[in-house]
Amino acid sequence: MANYFSVFLVIMTLLTGLIWLIDSIYFAPKRKLDPSAQLPGLVDNAQQFFPIFALVMVFRSFIYEPFQIPSGSMMPTLLVGDFILVEKFSYGIKDPVWRKTLIDTGEPERGDTVVFKFPDEEGNNNVDFIKRVVGLPGEKISYRNKQIFIKPICLEGKTCLPEQEVKLSDNQASEFEQNRAKLIKSNELLGDKTHEILRHPYLGASDSSFYSQPGTKANEWIVPPDSYFVLGDNRDNSRDSRFWGFVPEANLVGKAVFIWISFEFDRTTDSFLPSWVPTGIRFSRVGGFH
Repeated sequence: MANYFSVFLVIMTLLTGLIWLIDSIYFAPKRKLDPSAQLPGLVDNAQQFFPIFALVMVFRSFIYEPFQIPSGSMMPTLLVGDFILVEKFSYGIKDPVWRKTLIDTGEPERGDTVVFKFPDEEGNNNVDFIKRVVGLPGEKISYRNKQIFIKPICLEGKTCLPEQEVKLSDNQASEFEQNRAKLIKSNELLGDKTHEILRHPYLGASDSSFYSQPGTKANEWIVPPDSYFVLGDNRDNSRDSRFWGFVPEANLVGKAVFIWISFEFDRTTDSFLPSWVPTGIRFSRVGGFH
């Protein structure tokens, strides 16, 4: 849907701009010679709507784009009902239709929360996902006993660093539940970024359901060039790179940086209002996040 809206904005900007341009070149000079001539309604509308379409297209395509969090896979960092802004220029300025990189502005860092187009094997990359970057190109990622291990890429001429365990601290029961059990909340250190994650105290995904990469052991993945390994912060309730593989650089939409509004949806089943109508606003969640 987001991609269709981008195409719509481009088409409407071009259409209204073209109408305005043609009128300015061919018809406006003739109207100046005829005091009784009136500005056609089509041209009047084009002149009024072109700046609006152009401004929205530029802002949404190259600066910031709003997204809604639809699931709990990024709890506790992001909750269902959070509306976030995604910084579109963090990982390159791309054209709004074919999403080809026009200007390279940077690369994801470990710990970044990123929005990306789900890497569909059939090439239908129209579904937006949001996860956290864990593995960078060339690194080996292991997931054992709900712990992440990272082996940095071994550069030629330099000492190869050993596998490193991602540190967790402040383990405690949270207010979130799954299968009638309190989820364990921990602080996780990825690179120089600390954020909170959730883990189920005893349930977890079956290793047999994980993505199997040729040439690697079970529960291990080597990140290909120009790709990233991503995980949800709600580790036992997230479909991420463990299950379907890697995110190509070309699929990146941007970096999630700000919650601009957050709605509650605690409506009971006997309510006469639709479930999509908010029951309240969580003002305390508005702002930046890690």
